Amino acid sequence: MAPENTPLPTEIALSDEISGAPPCVLVFNANDASGAGGLSADVLAAGSVGAHALPVVTGAYMRDTAEIFDHIAFDDDAVAEQARSVLEDIRVQIIKVGFCGNPDNLSVIAEICTDYAELPVIAYMPNLSWWEDEKIDAYLDAFRELILPQTTVLVGNHNTLWRWLLPDWSSEKSPSPRDIARAAAEVGVPYVLVTGINHPDQHVENALATAHTVMVSERFERFDVVFAGAGDTLSIALAAVLAAGTDLELATREALNYLDQSLNSGFRPGMGHILPDRLFWAEAEDEESEDSDGLPATAEDFSLPRHETKH
Repeated sequence: MAPENTPLPTEIALSDEISGAPPCVLVFNANDASGAGGLSADVLAAGSVGAHALPVVTGAYMRDTAEIFDHIAFDDDAVAEQARSVLEDIRVQIIKVGFCGNPDNLSVIAEICTDYAELPVIAYMPNLSWWEDEKIDAYLDAFRELILPQTTVLVGNHNTLWRWLLPDWSSEKSPSPRDIARAAAEVGVPYVLVTGINHPDQHVENALATAHTVMVSERFERFDVVFAGAGDTLSIALAAVLAAGTDLELATREALNYLDQSLNSGFRPGMGHILPDRLFWAEAEDEESEDSDGLPATAEDFSLPRHETKH
C-alpha cells in the first residue's frame, strides 16, 4: 500500500495531463435566461477565447432580449459556498465580478477576494436603470466600499461610470477616461476600461486609462442597432485573455477586437435587441454547407436518430 501522502500512479498521470489545461476564471454573475448577458454570456465568451469559466450564480434576471423586468438574488451563504468549494479544488487565475444582486452578496465576494488577494479582479458595472432607486443606491455604495478597493480593472460604459463615480460633475464637457480613472483611483482602482465614448464622426471610443495616462484607445464604427450583453462579453473576454498570461494592454486590444467581431456578427433571437455572436469564428465560410455528395445539407442530416422507446 502506498504511503498516505504519496500520489498514486494514476494521480500523477492525471496531473501531467491537466498541466496544459485552459486558464480558469471564477465568475460571479446573475443567470440570464435570455442568453443576452449574465453567466450564459460569461461561459460562452470565456470558452470562445480559450478559458474555462467557473460560474457562481449570484441570482437570476427576469428578462427577455428587450428589457430586464426584475431580479432575484441568491442567499449570500449559497454564493459563498459555491465559490469556496471551487476555489478549494481548482487553481483559479483571475476573478470576474458581474452583477451580484445585493450588498450581502458583495460582502461575501469581497471576503473571498481578500482571502485570495493574489488573484486579479475584473469588475464590471452594468447599467442599473431598470432597478428601483433605493436598491441602486445601496448596491453602488456597497460596490464602491467593498469591491472597488480590490479591483484590478473596472469595466463600464462611459455614461454609467460617469454618473456613478462623478455625480457632481459640473463641466459642460463630459469627463474624459482619465477623469473617470482618477475618480476610481481614489477608491483603489488602478485601471479603468471605459467603453461607449461617443464621437461625432459615427465612431465609438473605448479607452483603458489610469489616473495619469490613457494606455489604450481604440475607435470602432458605431452600429445603428441596440445590443444587449456587450459589457458582460467584453469584461469576461478581458478576464479570460489576462488569465492566459497576456499583458494588460494587449489583452485589452484583443478583448475589444473580440467584442467588435461579436457585435458585427450579432443576431436577434427574439423580438428585442441584437445579441453578440460570441462564437462568430465558428461560422462556416460558405453560406451553404454541403454533404459528401456535393448536395446542400438539410435539417434531416443533423437530426437525432429515431428511437422506439415508449413511456
